[in-house]
Amino acid sequence: MEVQQFYYDNKIVKKFLLATMIWGVVGMLVGLLLAFMFLFPNLTDGISWLSFGRLRPLHTNAVIFAFVGNAIFAGVYYSSQRLLKARMFSDALSNINFWGWQLIIVGAAITLPLGFTTSKEYAELEWPFDIAIAAVWVVFGWNLIGTILKRRQRHMYVAIWFYLGTFVTVAVLHIFNSLELPVSGLKSYSVYAGVQDALVQWWYGHNAVAFFLTTPFLGLMYYFVPKAADRPIYSYRLSIVHFWSLIFIYIWAGPHHLLYTALPEWAQNLGVAFSVMLLMPSWGGMINGLLTLRGAWDKVRTDPVLKFMVVAITGYGMATFEGPMLSLKNVNAIAHFTDWVIAHVHVGALAWNGFLAFGMIYWLIPRLFKTKLYSTKLANLHFWIGTLGIIMYALPMYVAGFTQASMWKQFNPDGTLVYGNFLETVSEIIPMYWMRAIGGSLYIIGMFVLAYNVIVTMKKGSQVTDELAEAPTLQRVSKRRIAGETFHTWLERKPVQLTILATITILIGGIIQIIPTIMVESNIPTIASVKPYTPLELEGRDIYIREGCVSCHSQMVRPFRSEVERYGDYSKAGEFVYDHPFLWGSKRTGPDLHRVGGKYSDNWHLNHMYDPQSTSSGSIMPAYQWLVRNELDKSMTESKMKAMVKLGVPYTEDDIANAQKSMLEQGTQIEQNLYTDPDFAETYEADKKAGGTAFIEMKNREITALIAYLQRLGTDIKVQEIEETLTTLNQ
Repeated sequence: MEVQQFYYDNKIVKKFLLATMIWGVVGMLVGLLLAFMFLFPNLTDGISWLSFGRLRPLHTNAVIFAFVGNAIFAGVYYSSQRLLKARMFSDALSNINFWGWQLIIVGAAITLPLGFTTSKEYAELEWPFDIAIAAVWVVFGWNLIGTILKRRQRHMYVAIWFYLGTFVTVAVLHIFNSLELPVSGLKSYSVYAGVQDALVQWWYGHNAVAFFLTTPFLGLMYYFVPKAADRPIYSYRLSIVHFWSLIFIYIWAGPHHLLYTALPEWAQNLGVAFSVMLLMPSWGGMINGLLTLRGAWDKVRTDPVLKFMVVAITGYGMATFEGPMLSLKNVNAIAHFTDWVIAHVHVGALAWNGFLAFGMIYWLIPRLFKTKLYSTKLANLHFWIGTLGIIMYALPMYVAGFTQASMWKQFNPDGTLVYGNFLETVSEIIPMYWMRAIGGSLYIIGMFVLAYNVIVTMKKGSQVTDELAEAPTLQRVSKRRIAGETFHTWLERKPVQLTILATITILIGGIIQIIPTIMVESNIPTIASVKPYTPLELEGRDIYIREGCVSCHSQMVRPFRSEVERYGDYSKAGEFVYDHPFLWGSKRTGPDLHRVGGKYSDNWHLNHMYDPQSTSSGSIMPAYQWLVRNELDKSMTESKMKAMVKLGVPYTEDDIANAQKSMLEQGTQIEQNLYTDPDFAETYEADKKAGGTAFIEMKNREITALIAYLQRLGTDIKVQEIEETLTTLNQ
């Protein structure tokens, strides 16, 4: 049998590891800044690109796609070469993957703070970046599959299955969720509207967690935990069940993010059922990982790499127990929109993703640089600081979530809300926000300890060079199953068939859930009184999106007594038919806004944006004073309306032709409302005496467009009209 010599490409692994650490520090520091903004809301006053609403998507994208994404690529490129006994298919593709991914991250770091966003969770980047992401992802898949096809190891190990499943599923999710109609170079509208957009987004959002933050890391777990423990994986059969059941069930679970919303009931129930089933394969994987360490517990006590991995797998188990629990309707009714969800997400992110990445880095760096880790004591210090940071972050957020849910739902004997003022809840949980900030600080200190330890290790090691390896050539065997060979053993040596079967497995759930919602009109009944936004309201909505208001405010009143009493009548599916994109939100740092139209005066909204504490004592909302100073850009209004027409919004040619006139008239009316308000007059005179010009000619300011949009929210239908609509539908 011929033995061939070849070289593993370690340089690409080094590049991705360094990027992982750099972007990890950046993403976590932005997160820490956001945590302190809850305590000091005016921390970045007057700097639009440092406002909470613009930095929040930067934090999530930096941590998910920059930190975790680079860790995935580093682990996949290292492990795939050794599992397949082959150098990566193309060094050029490897470098295109690396530099393309970094350029996308840099682009995100520039455009998101500037307000260029789609507002869709974990998919905020605008359409040019979506195309770039798809292209770089195809390059990654091309490189991976090319390596598989030229492998010298016949059977593909379980980690490779997870890598292939990740590649095909992320591609499908990203492409279908990112279908949008461009208006300009950095502005687009989702092709889906309202309920349909919500379902597609959370089909993507939930499965971005599943197939970007989970399945590739499970592949890394199946490679690096046995390597670090020097033990074989506990159960090969369990790994088969884990893989196929996980990728089939996960794809159905997205609707559990939309329980009690305007989403059709059948879709909600499907999401709940499959979310509960998801517990079994998830815990099967956790058990497989932890039992791999049987007989190695003495090593766990001394080896920081294994300590990180044990906590990571345990964090995965906790998060995947809590996820199905949160999908139960009675639990979701309590937890959704609260900080409980923030705690849940960060247990997964900080423990599962963060700690597994740290363990992998500590294991890889000495091997790549042919030396020992500079300091095991520092690595252990990092472990304990990081673990304490996770605890101090998560536990207060659970308490905050329980506090919010309890206070929001309490009634007096006379039927009124005990805590009718939303800010009473906010004030109550400020101590928990302090503890979260401290916990986050500890976690980042641990990250700096890692960076120092790694840099010193690299300096005392040798230069990274390609690593010599040898393996026998792969002998051809029958394409058919050999006698005694099981179906899955045969499948493990057939990458094309395995990839096709995995693709079919993940497509089933998406097709069954999404196509009926999009194609069957009766799922989303229309309401005659719901009309498209006026040109000024459309511009105001885009400002709402630009400033990231959806990060803190929901636009979805659920059919609960407490919510109807607090916000107004519950939301109907037909109210969102012209919303491209939907803005239901996933967190209530502030109150729901779906019925805010007409609730306050125009001047109240102006003062609330200019100085939130002046209208709402104790508010932790930052000021948006640039909205009062900035002139409204009306140059693209007609183009935006034409794009909406292509998406099915019934603007007429006259509506578009008269857009400028319409905006001027509506803006002038709002300006008159402001000028005739005694409170505005006082604010105007005070600003004038101070030499300011912020309150002159309000009709053409960004704040006026935003006020127009806010005053429109929830006003299209009245209770009587709702009853008439329901009666008509029943008939």
